[in-house]
Amino acid sequence: MSAMFFYGTLCHAPLRAAVLGHDLPVRPAVLADHAVRLAEGEDFPMLVASPGASAQGVLAEGLTESDRARLAFYEGGFAFVTREVVVEAGGQVPAAVFWPEEGRWHDGGPWDFAGWLHRWGDTVMEAAGDFMALYGHADPAAVLARYPQMLVRGGARVRARQAKPTLQRRTAAPGDVQVTAFRQPYARFFSVEEHDISWRRFDGEMTEPVTRATFISADAVVVLPYDPVRDRVLVVEQFRMGPFARGDAQPWLLEPVAGRIDGGETPESCALRETEEEAGLVLRGLVAGPSCYASPGAKTEYLYTFVGLADLPDGSGGIGGLEIETEDIRGHVMPFEQLIALIDSGEVDLAPLIVLAYWLDRQRPRLRAEAAAEALRAAE
Repeated sequence: MSAMFFYGTLCHAPLRAAVLGHDLPVRPAVLADHAVRLAEGEDFPMLVASPGASAQGVLAEGLTESDRARLAFYEGGFAFVTREVVVEAGGQVPAAVFWPEEGRWHDGGPWDFAGWLHRWGDTVMEAAGDFMALYGHADPAAVLARYPQMLVRGGARVRARQAKPTLQRRTAAPGDVQVTAFRQPYARFFSVEEHDISWRRFDGEMTEPVTRATFISADAVVVLPYDPVRDRVLVVEQFRMGPFARGDAQPWLLEPVAGRIDGGETPESCALRETEEEAGLVLRGLVAGPSCYASPGAKTEYLYTFVGLADLPDGSGGIGGLEIETEDIRGHVMPFEQLIALIDSGEVDLAPLIVLAYWLDRQRPRLRAEAAAEALRAAE
């Protein structure tokens, strides 16, 4: 059957093009006695039988065998199979539709396409590129297991496209970087990618092609909770694999709160979530600090830093973290000057915490003055 009825995320033309490798004309269509509902616990929809309801969507016609195979790979990764239906599109038209495998997904409530598009559209489109790169090389179910990481990567790409200043450095132009080959020898929670790549030299010529490996990790937030009234900070302590694998005799580090930014999540919402999970704190506000690459020679990780305004009375520290993520985290509340002393002694040797501490030191007079003024207004 060469016609397909799309009712959910594939109504978004850029996503359709990412899956198919090209776009194709569509027209509005309706499937009677069915409703589009959110799959419980997920961010994509499914069809359910619903007498009297109407599922709104679009009809694509003239799909090739290759088109159908690519769609089956993508939707099959989410445990969807095809069914034959008849839709209304200026007349009754037979079409195939993707239907959830029996018992796999459950009704999670109303589906809001506009809400999905606002939060997920660009991220899912980017993730679809990674998903479809495995077409013909992996089983769809195996690809689905990595899909959360693909969404994380997709969100990072969307944020990376945001404009940045180029007053001093080169402004990149089309053709300044050329990739002749790409490989992904390892892909699980993290991944490793290899590019055969050349780039424009400062004399205007292109370099010879070279092979460069990159460790792909998520964009992340780091948060230093700060009480401007008491002039206290909270840092967390936990075991870390990096120092352990390096051979560090002390693999427990003092750190700010930190965590990866999930797909569809903003840095700010991630900062609030991670602070509550790791430190049990509900922040009163966030003050954005400098954002930066951690180690750009070989890692994609990009850090969004925040000072989190909080109340830190005695006893605010404690044990935190999510057990399902094997997190065992201890919080330490201390005067700000004690944190500086720990940096000076070398006991704090984590770059994001050092950067945030010194940045906060510049902001403290303002934050403390604002807190004092707020307390005065509340007392009046």
